[in-house]
Amino acid sequence: MSTWSNNGFTISTQKQYLDIYVIHKFLSNDSYWAKGITIESVAKSIEHSSICFGLYEGDPRFEHAAQIGFVRAATDFVRFAYIMDVFVLKEHRGKGLSKWMMEVVTEHSDLKHVGKMLLCTNDAHGLYAQYGFQEISNPEIFMERKRS
Repeated sequence: MSTWSNNGFTISTQKQYLDIYVIHKFLSNDSYWAKGITIESVAKSIEHSSICFGLYEGDPRFEHAAQIGFVRAATDFVRFAYIMDVFVLKEHRGKGLSKWMMEVVTEHSDLKHVGKMLLCTNDAHGLYAQYGFQEISNPEIFMERKRS
């Protein structure tokens, strides 16, 4: 379990501090990728994710802290990691917190040597490019199975 602090904000990988209600509200109402997701599905996705990063205003070990961002990863910690559900609440954007979260995620001791990291975005290519993400070099090798 890891924790980082910066100017009154904290990032923690301890799932016990995650506020499922904040995460669900954002994903269900404000995200373009998980609109309408149930709170049960959010809980299950967190439970089965390899590592989660909660971003807090304050220190989550104390009651006054509030969760304001989130990232989760599914990974084998060696060859592949899929980064998902990256967000900072709207009222906290413009403070460099997304950049800090991505720096923490990509430099985390369990993730920084993973052979391939993948994520999907409609609108944040510039952010992720700063941390080494680029367009898929061989998209023809990827396949997907979608359920409606």
